[in-house]
Amino acid sequence: MPAPGAVKLSEILSAFSFALDMTEGQPDGHCVRCCWIGMHIGRELALSHAQLWELYYALLLKDLGGSSNAARICELFLTDDLRFKRDFKRVGDGLSEVVRFILSHTGQKTNLSARFRAILNVVRNSSKIARELTATRCQRGAEIARRLRFSDRVAEGIACLDEHWAGSGRPRGLAGEALPIYSRIALLAQVVDVFQMAGGREAARAEVAARAGTWFDPTVVAAFEQVAAGRAFWSGLASPDLARAIFELEPAQHSRPVEEDYLDDIAEAFAQVVDTKSPFTSGHSTRVAFFVDLTAAELGFAPERRRWLRRGALLHDLGKLGVSNSILDKPGRLDEAEWEIMRQHPAQTARILSRIEAFRDLARMAGAHHERLDGKGYPDGLTADRIPLDTRVITVADVFDALTSDRPHRSGMTPGEAFRVLDSEVGTTVDGECLAGLKKALDGLGRAIPQAQAAA
Repeated sequence: MPAPGAVKLSEILSAFSFALDMTEGQPDGHCVRCCWIGMHIGRELALSHAQLWELYYALLLKDLGGSSNAARICELFLTDDLRFKRDFKRVGDGLSEVVRFILSHTGQKTNLSARFRAILNVVRNSSKIARELTATRCQRGAEIARRLRFSDRVAEGIACLDEHWAGSGRPRGLAGEALPIYSRIALLAQVVDVFQMAGGREAARAEVAARAGTWFDPTVVAAFEQVAAGRAFWSGLASPDLARAIFELEPAQHSRPVEEDYLDDIAEAFAQVVDTKSPFTSGHSTRVAFFVDLTAAELGFAPERRRWLRRGALLHDLGKLGVSNSILDKPGRLDEAEWEIMRQHPAQTARILSRIEAFRDLARMAGAHHERLDGKGYPDGLTADRIPLDTRVITVADVFDALTSDRPHRSGMTPGEAFRVLDSEVGTTVDGECLAGLKKALDGLGRAIPQAQAAA
């Protein structure tokens, strides 16, 4: 467990930005690269130290709301939301370009009739749909930024990411100086990274030039051209040590360590990012953390260990941000290829959390929540002797909440039904001591609630 104040905010949120990359279908490090690009632009524009600090986090967290429209994209376009989002970032404003994108990304794996209906709906309601999807993403991102204790200026920078200099953006149609400076820089940085990853630096520079005055503030474009003229800018962007270099870009005058309450807030905020991805997982991480804490209390865990365990429970499904909603929300059984993708989400959770040195133990604990005592779990097939008690507590809570919640292919069970299923899996899937702890805690809670209601 990290000592209070041992973890810096920049280390935590730059690591979590890799989870946000997954929600947008972007290659690893997209937000970190955008931070590198945008911070160089901000310095060229002579922003103050305070502004640069806010810009730093607006860039790292620009995609905070990205998970919130994933299910709706799958529903409207009958497609893989991750591929859709990845490719859409390369689409401009031209009508023919937009139409080609819709035709090539709508209902490719459905029958012709369903595909035709979806395309017709999208074409007829394109403006409304685009505004709805963007508003959901931007508003949610701003809400979570405020929950992370950032200023309204940072939140607005995230909320206005998809607005354009000439007023053609969404969701508000803001134009010119009405756009927050952080949004203007972040949008350009995003386009630069997407196009330089796909076609190299000259492709990125050409795209910026083509959108100058329409998408982009000409002053921000000029600042970019200045920094893009230097070799060090591009070599730094391509460096394998870029994530470490990003720590050094945070203005030192405003950097700060993270105290325990703030760590809790960060874990809760990213749990919300995960849980808003699918209507079937709404509140899941929070409930698992609640069940974990009840169980840990019954098992006599110390307060510090319970707090650590709650964070692991809140973050256990972080890797699901890299799973398409076409899989998460599928009403039928997953095929083998889909299951293979699903089975990787705990490893993705561990990969992201392990980027934070002080969270290495948390990464191992949370990343093993789908392992089974009999060695038939995933992703690593660990056996009982390699699954620690902390992970076993999370596994029981996770399975219990999954059984009692509605899923695409079934309704949720009653607690009694769920416990009967869990009883049958003691010693193979779940730990009997942890299950007994959860049962006892919920039984006590069930008796306490009517008593409290009567006393009130």
